[in-house]
Amino acid sequence: MSPHAPLVTKPSDRLSDAACWEAVLDRDAGFDGHFYYSVDTTGIYCRPSCPAKRPKRAHVQFHDTVEQAEAAGFRACKRCRPGRPSLAAQHSARIAKACRMIEAAETPPPLPELAAAVGLSPYHFHRLFKAALGVTPKAYAAAHRDRRVREGLPGAATVTEALYDAGFNSSGRFYATATEALGMSPRTYRAGGAGTEIRYATGTCSLGTILVAASDEGVCAIFLGDAPEDLVAELRERFPRAALREGDAAFAALTAKTITCVEAPGEPFDLPLDIKGTAFQLRVWEALRHIPPGTTASYAEIAEAIGAPDAVRAVAGACAANKIAVAIPCHRVVRSDGALSGYRWGVERKRALLGKEKSRR
Repeated sequence: MSPHAPLVTKPSDRLSDAACWEAVLDRDAGFDGHFYYSVDTTGIYCRPSCPAKRPKRAHVQFHDTVEQAEAAGFRACKRCRPGRPSLAAQHSARIAKACRMIEAAETPPPLPELAAAVGLSPYHFHRLFKAALGVTPKAYAAAHRDRRVREGLPGAATVTEALYDAGFNSSGRFYATATEALGMSPRTYRAGGAGTEIRYATGTCSLGTILVAASDEGVCAIFLGDAPEDLVAELRERFPRAALREGDAAFAALTAKTITCVEAPGEPFDLPLDIKGTAFQLRVWEALRHIPPGTTASYAEIAEAIGAPDAVRAVAGACAANKIAVAIPCHRVVRSDGALSGYRWGVERKRALLGKEKSRR
């Protein structure tokens, strides 16, 4: 992770001149758009990542906006073009355009076609796409088709109709990965989980109410909340036609084990998990499980750990999609400046979990 991730979110959070100068020395593109620097000996202003020769500190001033720099009498650099979108922003726009093309197409567009549409070579486009999203264009297209199948199965007359509507041109290709993509067989998913038995139990812990649910494969959900009925409703919404059954005395032991992990975080959660998600989500969730109790990692650090340093937003999305609290410790992920960010089950619960872990170190 770059040690100089942008910290400016509002005017009151202005970076110090020392921090700005360090970003200029590092040519840190992460600060592009957050401030600009001018050089009085040349009369030019630049973005922090400008590749031009580094000026002497005594000749440098810092400006919050392009307008401020120009009002002070400086001209825009012709190399880094600070008045235009940064290279990173241009790349993001190209990747977004490619994603829209993939999502709108009946069948996945070939790589050369996508690259040509955004004005890049296939090699450069493929590299940028994977760096930004953590997956290749082919994997993104596959995930999108899987999502279309999930959305189409409940209302389709047949499984075959749903998979062809989603863009699959071969039923065999879909069935080869169907269980991994859906978490169950296509027919069972189409029936809303019908035939799948999920046992669950609710209990009370210091964070409020906890619900633990498990399939035959392992724990598939750990929810935190205020009222048992709300958590059961959330579970039923996830599997509307599954057979939800309250756990027996043996299942109560699993609930107790989970509550122990809440009250004494850091204790190993060695029960099997039934984790279903995209390939990217699974990589993120596995990385979360390697964050030691009592410590935190930023979204950027997780992105680097899985080999996708530019996929910070996608990492945040994977954390938000996690449905197994504590056992997959998304509460240990914070912003680059150390501040707590959103948490599926409430920021105060996140703060409490981190406090418990730190007190046990």
